[in-house]
Amino acid sequence: MSLTFLCLASYFKGEDFLRSAKKSGCTVYLVTSKKHEDKAWPRESIDEIFYVQEDENDNWNMPDVIAGTAWLMRTRRVDRIVALDDFDVEKAALLREHFRIPGMGQTTARYFRDKLAMRLKAEEAGIPVPAFTALFNDDAVREYAARVPAPWVLKPRAEASATGIQKIRSAEELWSALEKLGNDRHNHLLEQFRPGDVFHADALTVDEKVVFCRVSQYLAPPMEVAHGGGIFRSMTMEQGSKDEKALQKLNAQVMKAFGMHYSASHTEFIQCHEDGKIYFLETSSRVGGANLAEMVEAATGLNLWAEWARLEAAVALGKPYELPPLRTDQAGILVSLARQEWPDLSSFDDPEVCWRMHKEYHVGLIVRGPRTNRLRALLDAYADCVRQEFHASVPAKPKPDTDRPRV
Repeated sequence: MSLTFLCLASYFKGEDFLRSAKKSGCTVYLVTSKKHEDKAWPRESIDEIFYVQEDENDNWNMPDVIAGTAWLMRTRRVDRIVALDDFDVEKAALLREHFRIPGMGQTTARYFRDKLAMRLKAEEAGIPVPAFTALFNDDAVREYAARVPAPWVLKPRAEASATGIQKIRSAEELWSALEKLGNDRHNHLLEQFRPGDVFHADALTVDEKVVFCRVSQYLAPPMEVAHGGGIFRSMTMEQGSKDEKALQKLNAQVMKAFGMHYSASHTEFIQCHEDGKIYFLETSSRVGGANLAEMVEAATGLNLWAEWARLEAAVALGKPYELPPLRTDQAGILVSLARQEWPDLSSFDDPEVCWRMHKEYHVGLIVRGPRTNRLRALLDAYADCVRQEFHASVPAKPKPDTDRPRV
């Protein structure tokens, strides 16, 4: 039986998913924004592309998307709908619900998109989270501000990564910020700012069981990179260490509590400097951004995008999914905006360098090897070099959808 995947991509990403789905024998349809028409999609792996004209706020008109999907389904079958980006998770859930197509529905999708829903569900399941509050009721906000010491972070409920986050240092600053939000205040939450080390778990789940997970540590917090214009770095953790085991366990608890049946996921945690405890921050039903999939592949040999497509096809056909053979190397990544249009990376010639980014006004490298200390030393040295010779905190050529790494 041949399957048909309808893939949604409001950003240019997921090329390896599309290739893998086609290689698995699926018919592949892509729905993407009109502004991405000229991007380098793997057209040989896509049977047909449909374009959506975004509004002035980069939003899709979902009634039109539903109508277009209904038109498509008059003559073609759709077996699965796949969201390739964080911002497409809710769109895909709405389409699945409307057309009664198997997969994650709107209620479960909330746990992988809505930061308030995530925290409430995690708290309900006994998973540690920083102290937080919704912003619906003034008295509840006052009680929270009196009980939980500042600083706090004001977070959009549905943005990706650190986008739109504000650090709040006092009650006066909080009420001023809420007033500026106006009628959009209900789309935000308030959370205690807990400085610490931030980790991410990149995983695959099948039949409600995490079958693959690699845990890594951001060497610079994503919020610092997003707001301070820093250099993005991450590195895989030593497998089997105490903290790595704890993070693996917490990630599995999050997937179970949130109702994950099958998909790729990218989940973030913070180990607080003050008390040493690990807290859940957020999760998503997709492959991590900022080329983290390439870093995971360098360490393990597993391409998260391609394997996600394989497991989607296996689940749809009722067949068992089996992981490919895995490596146990360590790997780390560095990505930065660059002053030069096409930076010359030839000076980064250590044998551990296994990947170089080829993207205008960006510099990016991945290193791989068996020794954590060696790779960390390389990333530190490379960061110093990039800071001096290449780094830019503002893009030389603005591109709103690709300015900074989204993780």
